[in-house]
Amino acid sequence: MRLRSGVFASACLLVQALGVGLFLRGFFPVPVRSLPRSGALAGPPAEPPPTGFSSNWTKVPSPVFKKTVIVLIDALRDDFVFGSKGKRFMPYTTQLVERGTSHSFVAEANAPTVTMPRIKALTTGSIPGFIDVIMNLNSPALLEDNLIQQAKAAGKRIIFYGDDTWVRLFPKQFVEYDGTTSFFVSDYTEVDDNVTRHLDNVMKREDWDLLILHYLGLDHIGHLSGPHSPLIGPKLSEMDNIIKKIHTSLLSKEEGEVASPHLLVVCGDHGMSETGSHGGSSEGEVRTPLLFVSSAFDRAGGLLKPPELVQQTDLAVTLAIGLGLPISRNSVGQLLLPVVQQKTVREQLRYLHLNGFQLSRLLQENMATYEKDPGFQQFKMVEKSHGSWLKLYLEGNTSEVLRNLGKKVLRQYLEAIRVLSSSLSKQVAQYDTYSMIVGTVIILEVLVLLLLSTAKALSSRAELEVPLSLLCSLLFYLTCLMLCTVHVVVCTSAESSCYFCSISWLTATGVIVLISGLLCVVLSALENVFVNPKLMTKNPAAATSSWSEFDVLILAGTIGHVSSLGASSFIEEEHQTWYFLVSTLCLALCQETCRHCFLAKDCDLQLPSSSKADPENVKGAHHHRDDAGFLQDAPKTGKAANSESTRGSEKWMVLATPWVVLICCRLLRSLNQTGVQWAHKPDFGHWLTRGIIEARFVYVFVLGIVFTGTKDLLKSQVLSTDAKTKFIGLWEIYSGLVLLAALLLRPHNLPVLVFCLLIQAMMTKYVWKPLEFDAAQVTIMHYWFGQAFFFFQGNSNSIASVDVSAGFVGLDNYVEIPAIFLTGFATYSGPLLWAIHLLCYLSSEVSRNPSAMGHGCFCYALLRSIPVAVYIILVTGLRYHLFIWSVFSPKLLYEGVHVFITAAVCTFFTAMDHNHLRKVQD
Repeated sequence: MRLRSGVFASACLLVQALGVGLFLRGFFPVPVRSLPRSGALAGPPAEPPPTGFSSNWTKVPSPVFKKTVIVLIDALRDDFVFGSKGKRFMPYTTQLVERGTSHSFVAEANAPTVTMPRIKALTTGSIPGFIDVIMNLNSPALLEDNLIQQAKAAGKRIIFYGDDTWVRLFPKQFVEYDGTTSFFVSDYTEVDDNVTRHLDNVMKREDWDLLILHYLGLDHIGHLSGPHSPLIGPKLSEMDNIIKKIHTSLLSKEEGEVASPHLLVVCGDHGMSETGSHGGSSEGEVRTPLLFVSSAFDRAGGLLKPPELVQQTDLAVTLAIGLGLPISRNSVGQLLLPVVQQKTVREQLRYLHLNGFQLSRLLQENMATYEKDPGFQQFKMVEKSHGSWLKLYLEGNTSEVLRNLGKKVLRQYLEAIRVLSSSLSKQVAQYDTYSMIVGTVIILEVLVLLLLSTAKALSSRAELEVPLSLLCSLLFYLTCLMLCTVHVVVCTSAESSCYFCSISWLTATGVIVLISGLLCVVLSALENVFVNPKLMTKNPAAATSSWSEFDVLILAGTIGHVSSLGASSFIEEEHQTWYFLVSTLCLALCQETCRHCFLAKDCDLQLPSSSKADPENVKGAHHHRDDAGFLQDAPKTGKAANSESTRGSEKWMVLATPWVVLICCRLLRSLNQTGVQWAHKPDFGHWLTRGIIEARFVYVFVLGIVFTGTKDLLKSQVLSTDAKTKFIGLWEIYSGLVLLAALLLRPHNLPVLVFCLLIQAMMTKYVWKPLEFDAAQVTIMHYWFGQAFFFFQGNSNSIASVDVSAGFVGLDNYVEIPAIFLTGFATYSGPLLWAIHLLCYLSSEVSRNPSAMGHGCFCYALLRSIPVAVYIILVTGLRYHLFIWSVFSPKLLYEGVHVFITAAVCTFFTAMDHNHLRKVQD
């Protein structure tokens, strides 16, 4: 079957998008989840006490503490409390650690070390997967079972002051709250004062049970000037005074009371790197102090031991026990036994049993072979020992045997819980290897097929022969049979859940048939290239072609960018790569324009005048060129032009355009600081506000313009009108998208849009058309500029750079579909505007080269396919890298979304090319 190159490229990208989706589903595992709670507690023990004895150990325990205050200091590193800075700037806290009634730990967080997933870990006890960051973009409320929800259900009165992330995660859970919002990291004073101003009043009151304070100032200082800034010390001293005020107030409340003591918890959500940022997995980012202070604890004394290393998820289960609440059913944390060591052995065993039973039940619901898990087996054995101890206790035995057995059961419980927690934690980080392999195979097959088809796809006919007869060959059936056998073996022997095995057999068979068909087509293409090379040289232009300097630059830039994806630093600072490539491209264009204006002979120059060329004459010999020169044939871009067109202002505009573009790019680099190393540096951006009513007026205009353009396009497609109607329709749609981008972009980013339009206009009039670059070269330049403008907007390969506020422009509440569309368009407006401009430009070139649209579509698909295929292989090999979740995974998500967007763009290319090519064939 013969296909046009545009249709072929679109179909390949759609198939590759399927492969990317499968790979992402396998790479980002679904976190362990429990079934809905059926009762108030985790469940009864395996060995109940003997008949005739009463026991309440299956019920929710009584609270250990009456009132609890949680002071969460954002970006509080462990050495800020336990190191030299703590001794110098936090003397009161240091005294509590060394000689006070406290228990100190170092809590280790999991990547990504950003606030929202860390709050989730602190309140649910679960380990948020990286995909949770994306899922929380469109669902801010935390629906998972959590400590705040349990406290609210138990009738506890909760007050919160601080980072409004809590207010969004836990709506309607606080009886009183004041969320602080800070758009500037330079605000490290008022953002904390807005929290502290409530303290004097709330500490005098008795109408609350749980008080949560979240301070942001330290984190902002870190972003501004790092952990060694002179501002760190005064801020730590401020936090120390706050801790002192709260602690002394709690102690005063206990005077004369016989009720349970109060508890003060000091912790951090994440740490701070040596550059002041966070999100990665360095020791400074993942280790935070965890301090429990209560009069119920024994006063510290003797030789000071270093704080024990625990997991951040352990706080949720410890607070649940301390507040007399059910343990969150998705928690993988372990009870910090020192916090309840003042209780009797019976109560400690009861707490540990509740923790162990909750973990064992969670393991049963997430692992098919849970009975073989060492932790589960140990827990069942400890339950029996616990039953034996309880029998002796209820019989009134007070011998040394009872005490020794109690200590032994405690140790056994702790070990079983440790193993259970470890098994569940590994479930979260376990990759679905089979789904990843299937997705990678599809992606690589598509890439190889595109590379092998380049010569024919970029030929003058822009057509390819797809051998569908291979679907009836013996090779195809044998491949299908072999892959089905592998699928059955993998799915029946896999011990862990696999997404590709969980889908229906009909769907899985369809994917297997697709893989087998792609393999047969790839083998056929390889045969044509290497076994029957004569078939590939029938094109005389391809046989006598050579590479130009410009093509070498394009190839070197593409290879260089793809090669840089294997290093975390290059991914964090990828914008620098694209800035360098675009600047180099501008310098190369300077050389080309000088060569054509000064070195070329008069008879070789052909700078077109403002009048349009006759389409019939344009269809002559050398104007209908072969775009295979992008990889094989590099036709000389300097064409003949009469000497008159090189004189005057037009000649100097041609010479000046690359320099103007270079200057514009340099100015845009200073508009938004992005990446990691210099993201905190000052730039030219500033913030303004935008009204809802005004935005809705703009939406109406955008819809009107896009509707008009769509009407013209449909008219040109259905009624087969002239190309002018379609050309006008495309420009109307492009104008509507420009207007939409102007509305959604931050006001300080409007110069990015202005320079984008300026560069496109100048390059079109003074570079691409006069120098007659072919469709493949123009496509590559559009792609490079689109990538550069993605970063000029202030985007990076970090999820944090996504401007979610764009999804709410003109909306007074959250509407999912418009919010997702607007956020996606605002994020990728740079590449999208350059892609649509490419479509408009190539549609104006079809009179000169009827295959221009097909060539552009194929090149665009190839340029997107190469980096995503290479990057998926790199990520698979680096999946246990230290920065896999903080650096490589966000980039993988960006690449995946970009593939889906490019597939949609190429499909639009193909639709616009349909009528013209049909006329050409007729």
